[in-house]
Amino acid sequence: MKKLLLGIIIVMMVLSPIYGVSGFAVTYGEATYANQTWKDSVLTYFQSHTDKNINNATSNVITASEVNNISKNITGKNYSSNQIFSCAMVDLSYNKGIKIIVDTSKINVVTPKMYANALKSSGIEDGYVVVTSPLQSTGESALTGVLKSYEIAVGTDIPENAKKAATEELYTETQIVNQTGENPDTVASLFEKAKNETQKQNLQNSTQIENIVNTTSNNMNINLTDQQTQQIAQSLANTQRAQGNLTEFKNKLQSAVNQASQPESIIDQITSFLQEIFNYIKGLFGQ
Repeated sequence: MKKLLLGIIIVMMVLSPIYGVSGFAVTYGEATYANQTWKDSVLTYFQSHTDKNINNATSNVITASEVNNISKNITGKNYSSNQIFSCAMVDLSYNKGIKIIVDTSKINVVTPKMYANALKSSGIEDGYVVVTSPLQSTGESALTGVLKSYEIAVGTDIPENAKKAATEELYTETQIVNQTGENPDTVASLFEKAKNETQKQNLQNSTQIENIVNTTSNNMNINLTDQQTQQIAQSLANTQRAQGNLTEFKNKLQSAVNQASQPESIIDQITSFLQEIFNYIKGLFGQ
């Protein structure tokens, strides 16, 4: 029996690298997780948008303190536990870029394109993302859950300055939408184009980036005040400064995407290890 127990422990240690990265994760807002009815409605929505068994997803709860830790110096908002509703699902087996589904019946401000911008600022350009909430929500705080889902799915943390920059960018986008009355996706396109040009020129100076924002907004016929231009430029500067810390996360993300998108290869590995387990236990009982 001692040999059998030792054998199981050894096998689990050998298998742990395969199961260390889930590739499929769900995060619940703290308030949603505490309410079974809300949690069930969210799970039903997620299940309707995946062909996988949602119960097999690795899960985590996003707390108000986690949201506040990132947003306190950006939005000035301070959320309580009963205000964190938004939930996210991430599946890394989708390897054709990034695909984002937002439950527009519940998330009423942030659009898929806005999430895509923020995720790119965090080094994320691959995966399948679904965002929902049991109640009406702006969707701003959901970004914390999406980023956490990626950390769970990849098996490593995103640098804090990158998460802060992404959150700041999303918040700035929503502010510009509210102030200008422009379509959210139009504002998201403004940020996307200005960000791409900023990255192309590898600029980190906000004053230089202001010129890019001005040129881009003029070409898109979007009227911005000087203050709005400065806000956007500062946000993009912070995003650009964070890119240097994302190399390790990007590499691990790509590795996780490659692994998750090749189910046959993974099944072969598991089958092989299960055979080893069988042979090992068979050998123990044969002695």
